[in-house]
Amino acid sequence: MPLSTPALEKALQTHGLVNPKRRMSARHEGGILSLAALLAATVFYLDTFTDIHSALATLYVITVLLSAETLTEKGTLFLSVICGSLAIFSYLTAHGLQADLAAALRLTVALAALAITCALVIRNQRARLHLLRFNADLRSSEERYRTLFEQGRVALWERDYSDVRKMLMRLRADGIQDLRAYAREHPAFIETCIARVPTIAANAAALDLLGNVDPKVRAGDVRAIRRYIAQDDATFLELLVAIFEERRHFEGRGTVITADGTSKLVLLTVGFPQDAADFNRVVVGMFDITERETAQKALFDAQAELALASRAATIGALSASLAHELNQPLGAVVVNAQTLQRWLDRDPPDLAAVSRSAERIVRDSQRASDIIQSTRSMLGNRPPAFELVSLPDLVLETRTLLESELLRARAVLDVEVKEGTPVVRAVRIELQQVLINLITNALHAMAVTPEAERRIGVTIEATDAAGAVVRIRDTGPGLSPEVFKNLFKPFCTTKETGLGIGLAICRSMLEARGGTLTASNHPDGGALFDMTIPIEADHD
Repeated sequence: MPLSTPALEKALQTHGLVNPKRRMSARHEGGILSLAALLAATVFYLDTFTDIHSALATLYVITVLLSAETLTEKGTLFLSVICGSLAIFSYLTAHGLQADLAAALRLTVALAALAITCALVIRNQRARLHLLRFNADLRSSEERYRTLFEQGRVALWERDYSDVRKMLMRLRADGIQDLRAYAREHPAFIETCIARVPTIAANAAALDLLGNVDPKVRAGDVRAIRRYIAQDDATFLELLVAIFEERRHFEGRGTVITADGTSKLVLLTVGFPQDAADFNRVVVGMFDITERETAQKALFDAQAELALASRAATIGALSASLAHELNQPLGAVVVNAQTLQRWLDRDPPDLAAVSRSAERIVRDSQRASDIIQSTRSMLGNRPPAFELVSLPDLVLETRTLLESELLRARAVLDVEVKEGTPVVRAVRIELQQVLINLITNALHAMAVTPEAERRIGVTIEATDAAGAVVRIRDTGPGLSPEVFKNLFKPFCTTKETGLGIGLAICRSMLEARGGTLTASNHPDGGALFDMTIPIEADHD
């Protein structure tokens, strides 16, 4: 007598044989289990207690098939084992241990049919479970996508590019290789493509980007969104080129028009699917970069204004530099002209002295001209005139030029040339400008020094690094820590009438040719400046 339906179901559930993920009602499931149990009992009775000589045991397969939707994999296997045991029990009851080939074959066929059916049912159950899990994952993925799409704060659009892609692929199949050239030859091409790209969906952030849009759009009629998208021909053409070339990603700048007519600049990002069938829903991301672009424009404008101010400052510094550098030769011209005037006023005029003064005027005027020419070459980016320079001769010449300043300051300039001093290749006028600046500064620094102690020592010697060094030492008070810290900075000076750019210019001149200018205090007192000059100047 078979078990009642509730008792049978309870027993199977207790052993984990009933599928908990069944999709049918409990009543329907109980009916199936009862029918399967009744069928198994009927087959067992007929096979055991009747004289029907046929493979009745194969009907147990129907029992397994009926229960397949209800039982788990373990339950199906258990039911198959029960049915197989019943078939064997029936055989033993009817035939005992006597050999009956026909009955044995019928039993074998029945057991084989049960085993095959059990295997097929279990495989089908596994496939069904895999499919259910796959569908569940797919639904979960779709829900996550919709959540991200709808609730994300990035403006997202779903657009259908399938029709446009087919058209572009036909063009490529027809031999079109340059889509940009094709678009230039067919002015209506861009507008035709735009009309073939409908908007499927837009999230809340995309609608917020557009402002107070048409109620139809808010209600979900995304077709009405077309008028808010200002399709820039160049940007849209580049997007078409990306599809034409079968790229996987496109990024560019586009424009959208808000509900109040304001244009917003957006960064457009599109990821194209690998499967052509998925071009019917392509996600387009938009990032509002209007404020960023405005800020960048303001930055560029500020940089342009700064460049103008920098050029103005450069011109001012250059003017100050020229004034500083020309002050000495022009002052010498004035002094020599006054001297010449005094020699002419004598009775009789001292023509020999007049001639010497005139020569000095020509010499100093030429120096002023050379300074201006050197500055013009620097501004015009023209190569300077390099020449072989003997540093001892240059120092002695400079001392002659500054003779009147030395006499006026009641100072002595001593020159010491060490053995092995090389000849350097340099711009002569630049080295002389540096020397004049350093010696003039030394004279100003010794203004508070007793007259008997006012000495400037110039030492010339070779260096270990294929060059020469000229050291200028004075007997002034030396450099204070405050002055030393800003010594080579432009417009830093301790003189009431000084511009403060002489040392900055000197260092720049030397460094431009591969040399250096350093300052320190001499152990025995006074300031010490070292001019290092390479033998081969930098010709760049």
